[in-house]
Amino acid sequence: MTTRTQASEGTRQPFGQRVRDWWNSRSRLEQWLMIIPVVVLVYLLPVMNFFPLSTEPWTDYELALFNAARLGLIALGLNVVLGQAGLLDLGYVGFFAVGAYVAAIMTSRDSFLTDPRYSWVVVVPVAIAITMVSGVVIGTPTLRLRGDYLAIVTLGFGEMVRLLADNLEPLRGNRGFQDVGGPPGTYANGSPIFTQGDGKPWYWLTVTFIIVILLLIGNLERSRVGRAWVAIREDEDVAEIMGVPTFRFKVWAFVIGAGIGGLSGVLYAGQVGFVNNQRFDVVTSILFVAAVVLGGSGNKLGVLLGALVISYLPDRFQLAPEYRFLIFGIALIVLMIFRPQGLLGARQRLLARGRQAYQRLVGKPEPVATESALIDSGKGTNA
Repeated sequence: MTTRTQASEGTRQPFGQRVRDWWNSRSRLEQWLMIIPVVVLVYLLPVMNFFPLSTEPWTDYELALFNAARLGLIALGLNVVLGQAGLLDLGYVGFFAVGAYVAAIMTSRDSFLTDPRYSWVVVVPVAIAITMVSGVVIGTPTLRLRGDYLAIVTLGFGEMVRLLADNLEPLRGNRGFQDVGGPPGTYANGSPIFTQGDGKPWYWLTVTFIIVILLLIGNLERSRVGRAWVAIREDEDVAEIMGVPTFRFKVWAFVIGAGIGGLSGVLYAGQVGFVNNQRFDVVTSILFVAAVVLGGSGNKLGVLLGALVISYLPDRFQLAPEYRFLIFGIALIVLMIFRPQGLLGARQRLLARGRQAYQRLVGKPEPVATESALIDSGKGTNA
């Protein structure tokens, strides 16, 4: 009788829930063995032709893939702040801008430095470090705020970076920095591998960074830091009462997210080869937030999928540029109506040994909630 009841309950479960339960019941080794072919497919995308998705008039398929991957990297960084720790950051574009400008200053011939031609291998850690320091500088006085107040302050930070770039002479305003350097490396004939017109190597490099960031963030989620972020996101007051040093862990999230944003800025500056203040406005920052919310705030794979939708739809409809943002906006509205938790909702679940203990005790994987981290975000919005 019990078996029949459990079977009938299993048939009533949504297909997505059954897939998640099946996936959660797999061992870590089995999950890795199934992930590897997917990773190989992702790397092969630039050399595969999915007509009509990859054959687009007036759109470079390989560059479109790079733009989607770059936005995916940005979404992963913002997801640490917004999805994991529940901090509404509307000025994330500021960290993206800091990384891009550090790369420009250290590699462009227009830089005020006497010898700006630093190696790209040196530029990346320096840009990440400077961006993380900026995260500490901005986060320390502002992260005592919550909700809407924090959103307003971070929005001001993003605008402050853009205005500084516009008015400070060393940052060159609209003139910007030309000939920004990229990674080293040449083909057998001596031509450089990383050029502005070839998006394929840039895409592969960005996907590699995404995989590394996914591994690092995954380890953080399963650690004490990740558990503290979840506690802060769900109810900061209760987390504080239970002894979680909330302010310190919020600064941690802000700094880690800032570092990932700075890395994406370096990749953007190197691929475009030109940096000025025109690409770091509020609209760009809101698109970053839209990628996280659309994909599923708190879900790493979800935000990557959201970034793909945010980046690819406008590129796909270059054929009708006067309608592409209309189509893009309608698609977002429809998705938010029917999937308010995002394309892949946040999977709130037990971590590490707790999941194994639950399965041994109950005999089945623990239930997985798929609510978005931003649903019910109205609680705790006071300063």
